[in-house]
Amino acid sequence: MATSRPSISPSLLFETLEETLDIKSPGAQLQIGIPKEIAFQENRIALTPDAVGVLVANGNQVTVEHNAGEGSHYKDQDYAEAGAQIVYERSAVFQCPILVKSAPPVEEDMPLLQLNQTIISPIHLSALKKEYIEKMIEKRITALSFENFKDDSGTYPIVRSMSEIAGSAVMLIAGQYLSSFNDGKGVLLGGISGIPPTKVVIIGAGIVGEFATRNALALGASVKVFDNDVYRLKQLQNNLGQRIWTSVLEPRILAKQLKTCEVAVGALSNESGRAPVVVTEEMVAAMRSGSIIIDVAIDRGGCFETSELTSYEEPTFLKHDVIHYCVPNIPSGFARTASQAISNVLMPLMLEISDEGGLEEMIWHKFNLREGVYLFKGALTDFYISQKFDLKFTDLNLLIASRR
Repeated sequence: MATSRPSISPSLLFETLEETLDIKSPGAQLQIGIPKEIAFQENRIALTPDAVGVLVANGNQVTVEHNAGEGSHYKDQDYAEAGAQIVYERSAVFQCPILVKSAPPVEEDMPLLQLNQTIISPIHLSALKKEYIEKMIEKRITALSFENFKDDSGTYPIVRSMSEIAGSAVMLIAGQYLSSFNDGKGVLLGGISGIPPTKVVIIGAGIVGEFATRNALALGASVKVFDNDVYRLKQLQNNLGQRIWTSVLEPRILAKQLKTCEVAVGALSNESGRAPVVVTEEMVAAMRSGSIIIDVAIDRGGCFETSELTSYEEPTFLKHDVIHYCVPNIPSGFARTASQAISNVLMPLMLEISDEGGLEEMIWHKFNLREGVYLFKGALTDFYISQKFDLKFTDLNLLIASRR
């Protein structure tokens, strides 16, 4: 039997095809809702009246719940003058397709969430509950977290701002509780001619540690910084532009320094999960009476064994005659500054989302933004949360690619 010869179909052309480019969609008008925060000790608001004014001027709608800016000393009138609509019903704000919050969604928010809504807020992994995530999955929510959202330089802008505020506030708080008026030791935090400078020990050389060090040095205190990351200690010295006393976390050296200091700051953090406990109760018991511990890491469990959560109503407690200040969310105590810092990041982001034609388009074009997305249309895209709660994980990159 004769074999047929291979033939080439005339319809098969080897010509170069035109490149199909990703066409940028026209801009979208955003409807943004800002609810009043009812979470514990949350005074911040995610968008200031000035930021709202810019968003409204660019054709977006902003709805603000009555007294939402109260904790940051922004009045309803300020928002109304900026072009926002003020509503008195909480449920009315939750009708907006995009919610911008300065605290994570709480239990009371769950019934009010709409199908396919977008939430931009912090996430607070340590306080996160499985039922909240399940409820948000059920309602096909897209959620972006402040903590993991990266900017073009690869840093976390909101976390950085909040850490700068917390670090700067630490020395103000220490000075306040060392004074005689707050039953402190009556020591002035800093250096006075002829008197040995106040000793400050800072555990953690991250952004909080760096700004606490800057402020302590500016006051004239003697500062000693501990961290297990030698690169971070080098970076700290480079950023400060001067040599300071640094050490890796070696228990005997740390215990010796804590024994003679007036102020100890805990600023160690973990990428995810609990902060490491590096100061034992024994070390605290050996500290000078009347000295103060400020555990900034209390948001993630604290790095002093003796730390216990406190509130702004009762910020301190005494243990082994040492004052402990363990208030979580320190930036909320400086709410107006913190609100401006958050707003400075979110307002340009919202404008960009509007220009791109919505968050989905924005995520497609901006790789850095993907880091912050932990829910995408009801699919859980954060690996750590999926592990913690034993929920199904979906890769965001695959999800987005499949929708194009």
